[in-house]
Amino acid sequence: MGIHKEFLLEKNLLRNNKLAKEKIQFVCQNCGATSPKWIGKCPVCNEWNTYVEEHISSHNKNTGTKREAVELYALSEIPENTETRIEFPFSEFNRVLGGGVVLGSVNLLAGEPGIGKSTLLLQLALKLKRRKIIYFSGEESLSQIKMRAERIEKSFDDNTLFSNEKNLEVVLKTVEKENPELVIIDSIQTVYSEKNDFLIGSISQMKECAQQIIEVAKTKDIPFILIGHINKDGAVAGPKVLEHMVDAVFQFEGDRHNYYRVLRPLKNRFGSTAEIGIFEMTQKGLREVVNPSEFLVTQTEKDSGTTVGSFIEGGRNFFVEIQALVTNAVYSAPQRVVTGYDAKRLNMILAVLEKKQKLKIGNKDVFLNVVGGIKVSDVSIDLAVLAALVSSYFDQIISTKTCFIGEVGLSGEILPVKKIDQRIAEAEKIGYEKVFVSGLNKILLTDLRINIIFVNRISEMIKQLFKN
Repeated sequence: MGIHKEFLLEKNLLRNNKLAKEKIQFVCQNCGATSPKWIGKCPVCNEWNTYVEEHISSHNKNTGTKREAVELYALSEIPENTETRIEFPFSEFNRVLGGGVVLGSVNLLAGEPGIGKSTLLLQLALKLKRRKIIYFSGEESLSQIKMRAERIEKSFDDNTLFSNEKNLEVVLKTVEKENPELVIIDSIQTVYSEKNDFLIGSISQMKECAQQIIEVAKTKDIPFILIGHINKDGAVAGPKVLEHMVDAVFQFEGDRHNYYRVLRPLKNRFGSTAEIGIFEMTQKGLREVVNPSEFLVTQTEKDSGTTVGSFIEGGRNFFVEIQALVTNAVYSAPQRVVTGYDAKRLNMILAVLEKKQKLKIGNKDVFLNVVGGIKVSDVSIDLAVLAALVSSYFDQIISTKTCFIGEVGLSGEILPVKKIDQRIAEAEKIGYEKVFVSGLNKILLTDLRINIIFVNRISEMIKQLFKN
């Protein structure tokens, strides 16, 4: 009996020593939150069944080394950063990046599967002639890459090199040996580090890989572009971990069943986050759209419920077509279906129409669509949305040569918007003959051929539109 007790005590001691060296934590694979125990629903991102068990070995922790005190510098002693950039053959891509990719920067390109992320970067790499580029693909074979390259580019530059390597340590050793001018990794979820025992694609793996990539990028002044997947909510998988670490995050968005794609910056340490780039997906790859209004406004014959409005992203002015359908409700609860516009703002405009214009719109189905698959957040599009709703409600067609620029207030007033001169000049250039704007806007332009109609309240605009 004494021997048995001694054996159990020794066994428990070994087990406790093992647990002391190896701790267990549970990590949310969506937002990176940690917990000492498994949780069904993440309290941070509210996602279900995203916690995965991960083991942390205490002996792997860095205990620290003795270092001397660092040398301090005054601002006048710090050399200026020239921010040397590599410009791409796509002006739309350069605009979003802020003039090109900065040397030593780490950039993350995110988007839904099949949206065209790999096609965009492969096309950029092939068109960037006379520069040494390495493309690491963990998702496609080399033969698949070559088939796509032959489809989108006629001539190849042998300075662009490809590999299927997924081991990050091998990837970085290759980068240090070859010293390329740009490195593309497709994707960050497919590479793994030997220093980390966690599953490929897990939060801990991506964090470890990103940290090593950033270290090489900063020390060697080599820019990296990483492709990342997004989850069902449209956020980058493992978002907060990667977004805080990298220098820039860009989202490539659009409907896979639509030809057009929008490149939108979510974070950019070297440029503005207000710019967007627009591309068209063709059989031969992506084509940049220099004049976005050519697809945001269709050239077909208009029906009731169709209007045109203006919105600004960064320094560019866009004209977009709004389509609305107001009809009797089929079910007891009226539907509100919105694409490309803020649903809460639509409900506000509907409430204003019912309260101030006495339109019985609360018991009707309302469908609203922004043509082109683009998302608009500029409030200056409100007036075009309201005009489209009223046009559909009365089943009255609005002239295709008329556009609307203004914000709608809660009391039924039409509020002024910024850069009104720029918007009106662009409307005249495109060919519109009439534009509705707020009476509070001050127009500095002179010798205009376009007819500017100033309205202070939505009731005035409705009377102007439907005089008969």
